[in-house]
Formats: sequence, structure tokens, C-alpha cells
Amino acid sequence: MARLTGKVAIVTGAASRGDGVGNGAAAAILFAREGAKVVLVNRDLERSRVLEAQIRDDGGDATAFAANVTQPEAAEAMAAFAMDRYGRLDILHNNVGIGGSGTAETVDLDSWDKVFQTNLTSALLSCRACIPRMRAGGGGSIINVSSTAGAVGLQGATGAVAYVATKAGLQGMTLSLAADFAADGIRANCLIVGTVATPMVAHLGAEGRERRRKAVPLQTEGTGWDVGWAAVYLASDESRWVTGVMLPIDGGFLAVRAWPR
Repeated sequence: MARLTGKVAIVTGAASRGDGVGNGAAAAILFAREGAKVVLVNRDLERSRVLEAQIRDDGGDATAFAANVTQPEAAEAMAAFAMDRYGRLDILHNNVGIGGSGTAETVDLDSWDKVFQTNLTSALLSCRACIPRMRAGGGGSIINVSSTAGAVGLQGATGAVAYVATKAGLQGMTLSLAADFAADGIRANCLIVGTVATPMVAHLGAEGRERRRKAVPLQTEGTGWDVGWAAVYLASDESRWVTGVMLPIDGGFLAVRAWPR
């Protein structure tokens, strides 16, 4: 298991926000298991340190770093830390994200701004800080984490217009990154995540999880590990000729509109 040996990765939003394994934590753990050195970025240093200890106990190399990457100086400090600590930078996994309620009629503008800062601006600032370091090392892989909501919308009683807009924006940003930096050997791809069971949706309870499972053509429940393994592929040299791709991790939700019952 050495698909990422010699590579250095930054995972933003790495530590899970509750019990269980989120998308960021799964990616960070698997990156380390595959040989990468991983910088674990969260606003809450303590949560990152718990994940750091878990990875080190597993035989991996990871270092926690506290940063609010919605701020330019924090994103720059994060990239500089990775270089100082490990000497290079190969992988940026943009996993920071929050939800937000409200339709176009009802969304609070402060909430709209917060969701955009967290979900979209953080990815821009992280890319801005990391790309020069990747270029200096001969290239790299940027992985953005979007959602099926950004492709087909998200219905609900309270709406989610800001969340949907930012997840669609991440897909557009990915295409722009892929086009702008291909000549530098920097690839950019996007994971379109479906109804996986992670700490972020734990509040839905067992009934909500079952409803989400039944909405998936494969009729099985996805997990953060499904997302993490896809990230390993996009981070590795196995995907060296893959860029600008929107890769659904959704049990067929986007591709299959009807299936036998």
C-alpha cells in the first residue's frame, strides 16, 4: 500500500465534527496509509490532533495545523507550514464545507455570505496558496469535494440555495483550475458526493439514513471511506492523465433515474 509514497498532502476540514468518520478524515487516513505525509487542517486544533494521533498510531505520518482557511493569511500559513514541515506539496484536498437553510426568497444574506466564504472562498484561497508550491515541485493534484446537490439541486422544506450554489460553484472552479494550470502539471478534479452517512448528517437519525439509502439505485449506504478511496485515486499517479473530471460517488444517483424494485 504505497500509492502515495513520497507525496505530501494537505486536507482541509480533515477532522470529523462528531462520532464516526467523515469524508475528510477518511481521505486523510487513507492518504497516510498509502504513504503520503499529511497536514490535517481544521479551525479546531484539538480535533485535528485527535486525528493526527489516530494516523500515527496506524503507522502513518500526519501533523495537525490550525487554520481558518476562509482567511487569506491563514491559507498562506497552511501552505508554508506544509513546505517547512515536509519540504514539498503535491496534493490539496479541499473538504471544508457547511450547510445552510433558505430559499432564494428566504435566505438570510449573512448566512449566504458565510456559506460562500466557507464552502467556496476557502477552496479558492487554499488553491491560491498551494498552486505556486505545487508548480515549484513539478505539478500536483487538487481535489475539490462537491455534492450531488450542486448538480441537481436539493429540495427541502427550508431550502438550501446557498449550499447548492457553492457546490455548483466548486464544480465550475474545478474546470477553471484544470484549464488554467494543466501546463504546470497541476490536475484538478471534483468528487460529487451523494448521500453518504457521515457525522455531518448524523442529526437525520436512523429514519433519515434509511430514506437516503432507499433513494440510491444501488440501495446501499455510502460512507466516508467510499469518498476517501476515490480521493486516493485522484491523488495518485494512477490518475496522471485525468483532469477536469466530475466524479460521482453516489451509488448511481445521478446516472440512474429508475431501477427495478
